[in-house]
Amino acid sequence: MDQPPSAIAFPAREYRFDDAQRPDVLRMVPVEAPISIAVNGLGYAVMMATPSDLACFATGFALSEGLATRADEIRSDVAEIEGGWIVRISVPQDNAARILERQRARMSESSCGLCGVENIAAVHRALPQLPSGPPVARAAIAAAMHDLRDWQPLNRETGAVHAAAFAGFDGVIRHAYEDVGRHNALDKLIGALALADIDPAGGMVLLSSRCSYEIVEKCARAGAGLLVTISAPTSLAVERATLARLTLVALARRDSMLVLNDPFDRLT
Repeated sequence: MDQPPSAIAFPAREYRFDDAQRPDVLRMVPVEAPISIAVNGLGYAVMMATPSDLACFATGFALSEGLATRADEIRSDVAEIEGGWIVRISVPQDNAARILERQRARMSESSCGLCGVENIAAVHRALPQLPSGPPVARAAIAAAMHDLRDWQPLNRETGAVHAAAFAGFDGVIRHAYEDVGRHNALDKLIGALALADIDPAGGMVLLSSRCSYEIVEKCARAGAGLLVTISAPTSLAVERATLARLTLVALARRDSMLVLNDPFDRLT
C-alpha cells in the first residue's frame, strides 16, 4: 500500500500587522484523520492521527495498551476506508479479558479523557520499576535536542505536528516519527523499536511536546529509562516518573534543561 500524504496544501491569505502587502500563498497543513482500531475483531478505539507509519502505530498502540507484551505477538492490517482508515490488530486470545475490560473503560471515557472510578484507579495502577542505566552526559542530551529539528520534515512543512525520537546515549538520533498527536508519535516510535528488536533502555526518548502522565506511562511500560521533552511536565507526570524510577528531563533547550527525576544520578 502506498504511503498516504502527510500534508495537504490549502490556499491562504497572509496578513502582516505592519500592513505590508503579502501575496496569496499555499499553506501546507498536516493530515488529521480518524483511525479506527479493531482488536481481535472488536471495535476498540478511534484515534485522530496522521495516517503514516500505521503499522508501527498499531504495534506501539497494542504494546502501550497492554494488549500484548512482545511485537511478535501482534499482527496488523491497515486499510483505507470511507472517511478514514482502519487498523485491524490481532493479539493472543489469552488477552481477550483485558481487551473487553479496556473496551468497556474506553466506552465510558469522555472528551476530558478520564471519567469514572475505574478509570481514576487505572491512572494510579502499578508501573514497572526501571533498572539503572549507564551515565549520560548532559552534552549528549543537548546535542540530541539540537538535532531533533532536522528529523521533523513534516513539522518544518506545516508547523503543526509533534515528533518522538530515539537517540543513543552519545546524543545521535537513530529514529524519529511525527504525528498530529504526541501520544500517536510516541506509539509509532515504540512500535518501530519493537519491530526492529531495539531495546528502548539502550538510549533516550525525545519528545517535541509537553510531558503528561500518559507519556511517562508509555515510556515506562516500554522500558525506556530516560525521557527528554521540550516543554514542561505535569505534576502527575513527575510523580509517575518518580514511581517508575524513570529519569525525566523537561524544558530541554539549547542552553539549559530541567531535571525533574534522576534516581540513579545518571546525568553527568
